[in-house]
Amino acid sequence: MKKWLAVVTLFAIFSLLAACSNDSSSEGEEDSGSNEDGDGVTITIASWAFGSEGETNLDRMMIDAFMEEHPDINVEIDESISDPWEESLASAASGGEMPDVFSIAHVPTGIANDWMMDVSEFVEEDEEYDLLPETVREAITYSDSVYSVPSSQNILGYFVNEDLYEQANLDVPSLGMSIDEFETAVSDITNVNQGVIGLNEANAIPEWYPASASDELGWYTFNDGFSLDSNEFISGIDLANNINTNGYAYATLSEDEMANFNGEDANEVWMNNGIGIRWDGTWAIGGYEQNADFEWDFIGIPGDRTVITHDFYGLSSSTDHPEEAYELAKWMGFGKDGYMKRMELADEEEDVSLSGVPLITDEEVLDAYFERVDVPGLEEAYENIENAVVEPFKTTPGYGQARWEAPTGVSVGDESNATMGQLIDASVSGQENIENYASQINDLANQKYEEELEAIGE
Repeated sequence: MKKWLAVVTLFAIFSLLAACSNDSSSEGEEDSGSNEDGDGVTITIASWAFGSEGETNLDRMMIDAFMEEHPDINVEIDESISDPWEESLASAASGGEMPDVFSIAHVPTGIANDWMMDVSEFVEEDEEYDLLPETVREAITYSDSVYSVPSSQNILGYFVNEDLYEQANLDVPSLGMSIDEFETAVSDITNVNQGVIGLNEANAIPEWYPASASDELGWYTFNDGFSLDSNEFISGIDLANNINTNGYAYATLSEDEMANFNGEDANEVWMNNGIGIRWDGTWAIGGYEQNADFEWDFIGIPGDRTVITHDFYGLSSSTDHPEEAYELAKWMGFGKDGYMKRMELADEEEDVSLSGVPLITDEEVLDAYFERVDVPGLEEAYENIENAVVEPFKTTPGYGQARWEAPTGVSVGDESNATMGQLIDASVSGQENIENYASQINDLANQKYEEELEAIGE
């Protein structure tokens, strides 16, 4: 009888343990599955804006804030995507390991390689997307389809050291100046022997000049094609050449001439009151506010047009969670709630600052931004943003080839087959006359544009 009771007792114990084990196993399976199929999902994101793991970074803080706002979405930063960025993305795509959301250096490349899904269905139902400037929406629309989400926006143009001009009893250049006024302001402030020069560098002039001189042309003449044989483009090359050859730009001074200036490079010389007008983007404003001990303002490019440049996110064509991926990309980029949180986090953390300007033209967002960023010229420039000129590198098919990389067949110095960039640089420095090659390079630029258009099915 005792043996029988012992057997029964052991059987009961084993049955109880097995039941507990089964319950535990079942609960574990529910926990592991709920993240994907139940109450929440996990999505991955890769961006060059995250910096290094462990450092204070506003975009990493934004990821944490997103997860607080969306407790059903877990976000993991994919640290495996790194420079060279497009090669890294290509490797991830070939291995079936694409992040759900990723920064894209050139949108047409992502489309041609089928890396990105068409997000048209999301943006068409998104009222905030309609608050993006029309020129931005047009730039990222291909055959009525949208494949990317704007993640940041900066305004390009010139900043002026107002103190230098006032000390020299010269008119301070301002937003809306003419091209002639710009050239005069650069030349009149220059005094190399006293360590003062008009401009940091002149290489951007051939890019912005066409848009400044003509409403029919855009950045580097682009407007549904290139017009590098136009008078506007040639005049831009000539202006840059005049500024360089007359010694009005710091970048082209000799070492002996640079020795007159207080600083080891153009950035230090600018901060030490040695440059009258500096080409830069609004990403630099935080540094100016912290380090410049003189009065400065933003004056854009000559004329009344504003130039904007962007970064973009793509959503993986293989993502299992497109809606959540879009919500994350929007939060990190153009969305109102995300940008308001971005400003709040920047206020709370001393080691970070806002970079760039708001993407959407929402009154509450803009009021909050310009309460924090007191730059009168920038606020005035933003008022023209609806019809802004978009710097086309990241969105225009073939642009990298048309501006820098395509071999021209022209011999320049030691280069028997100079690239577009080398030929333009040689023309800006006075080694070559761009008029001799204008028709040739225009045909080449448009050929590269058409080739990539075809590659993406346009």
